[in-house]
Amino acid sequence: MHVRIYRPSKTATQSGEGNTQRWLLEFEPAEARRADPLMGWTSSGDTRRQLRLFFDSEAEAVAYARKNKLSYEILSPQARKIRPKAYADNFAYNRVGRWTH
Repeated sequence: MHVRIYRPSKTATQSGEGNTQRWLLEFEPAEARRADPLMGWTSSGDTRRQLRLFFDSEAEAVAYARKNKLSYEILSPQARKIRPKAYADNFAYNRVGRWTH
């Protein structure tokens, strides 16, 4: 079995960094999903795909993978780019675009 270990990124609807501090261990899919002929829902016989394990540190996740003899891949988190903004910039005289109501 192969697993991925990474820190999940924040969702687009969050302004804070909730749920981004813990490390996540996810199993790679063992088989492809298929459409149910009657209802059209997608399903799979792979139950490990539903399993998501959270750890407080990367070392704990790696130790779990080694203990259970799982091959793992660590995906390093990308740094968040913060662009400073101010509400007053909308009304600046040197604004590039037009300002209209």
